[in-house]
Amino acid sequence: MFYEHSSEPLLPYEKWLKRVYQSVWMALWVVLGALGAGMLGYHYFGHLAWIDALLEASMILGGMGAVAPMTTDSVKLFASFYALMSGLVVITTTAIILAPWLHRLLHAHTRKK
Repeated sequence: MFYEHSSEPLLPYEKWLKRVYQSVWMALWVVLGALGAGMLGYHYFGHLAWIDALLEASMILGGMGAVAPMTTDSVKLFASFYALMSGLVVITTTAIILAPWLHRLLHAHTRKK
């Protein structure tokens, strides 16, 4: 996604709103990708059923904590890395969603000077 330079005019509201929707969709795809990776990992390493893997990945990604007991070293390692990655996903999706808002705010502010 490309943004206009501060020397260019402010993007019209309708086009900016489209940019906001695109950023929300992009963030949603990041979350779905992370959720899918978590499901695969918990299913493969933790030998959880798909629905349990979905629950476990959702709880970790949402910051709520683990539900199922981690019984093997491989699933404990996966869970550790997945938890760290989940924190980065939160930061990334926040940045993706806020980017059009912050850019418009800064762009409007620099144009007035």
